[in-house]
Amino acid sequence: MLSVYLKLLFTAIFWGGTFIAGKVVAKDVGPFSAAFLRFAVASIFLISLTWKHQRRLPVLTKKQLISVILLGMTGVFAYNVLFFKGLKLISAGRASLIIANNPVFIALFAALFFKEKLNFTRVAGITISVIGAIVVISKGNLAEFVNGNLGAGELYIFCCVASWVAYSLIGKAVMTDLSPLVSVSYASLAGAAALFFPAYFEGLTKNLVHYSVVDWFAIFYLGVFGTVVGFVWYYEGIKAIGPTKAGQFINFVPVSAVLLAFFILGEPITLSLLVGGIFVVSGVCLTNTVFATKSG
Repeated sequence: MLSVYLKLLFTAIFWGGTFIAGKVVAKDVGPFSAAFLRFAVASIFLISLTWKHQRRLPVLTKKQLISVILLGMTGVFAYNVLFFKGLKLISAGRASLIIANNPVFIALFAALFFKEKLNFTRVAGITISVIGAIVVISKGNLAEFVNGNLGAGELYIFCCVASWVAYSLIGKAVMTDLSPLVSVSYASLAGAAALFFPAYFEGLTKNLVHYSVVDWFAIFYLGVFGTVVGFVWYYEGIKAIGPTKAGQFINFVPVSAVLLAFFILGEPITLSLLVGGIFVVSGVCLTNTVFATKSG
């Protein structure tokens, strides 16, 4: 049996691989259809796991129902549509480094809305990571960023960060009443249901038979390894060694994504990508290290 540390490392690799699989799917499958199929697959497995562990799907109160719908609309619907739209336009490696800023923006907005303290080290980590994101987004041409002349792909992926921050902050409140597995299962169902209609009008049912074997493999990978296995192993890690230590492994996600994109997709590792990546990962590590120091 894999140790918890190996599971967390593989989780980071699986999540890095979602950018590769997403890039493959985005070539042939519309963003609504790709997002729906990913979470239709994930929902089947998540509900099965919930049923196995809890013997039932708990009945939600009106307040909980509204909360999980919000989770589905932010972390599933909006995030994944923007994710696939962005990956159609920019490289997987570049996208992963922009999304790597999730933890620092979550820390920033958690301080704003939940009054979590920001000290100098955390502010420094957030600043360094944001500078790295600007370098990655602007491809090293900061004048383009200042003038607002950015590509649609970068803007889509940056909006992914915004939707994930909203999902995480809503989830912080939701998981005071529901377990992480139940919360994600219901959010996945809600998001998949919301995605079905735009996916249908995008031509989902007509195009299903035209998707290649590679497309279906990538969709299965996104649903099972990128969503279900990654989620279960990550929360096993949180249970075994705590959220702070488990969270450190997320820092490997952009590293694995850039390397996998280089070896599998042949995407070049440019100077702006390398410099921006170093800033992003350093900033995220610095921000998370503070959590580790404070929690002991």
